[in-house]
Amino acid sequence: MALSPCVRNCCLDQHDCCLGCGRLLAEITEWHQANEQRKTEIVEQAAARRAERPVNQFNYLAADPSE
Repeated sequence: MALSPCVRNCCLDQHDCCLGCGRLLAEITEWHQANEQRKTEIVEQAAARRAERPVNQFNYLAADPSE
């Protein structure tokens, strides 16, 4: 079961991408209707977006605490 990547640090950038979890606004609104395969895709895409983002004051909460 794919868990929501939400970190309760919601703030959208100019591309409607959440600075906290890395999901696009469309993916956030789609989440509850998405099947497990789609949720997994969303989680993977959000993680890739977060990894591409430079470290700044907004995404430190979304970082993996094990790193």
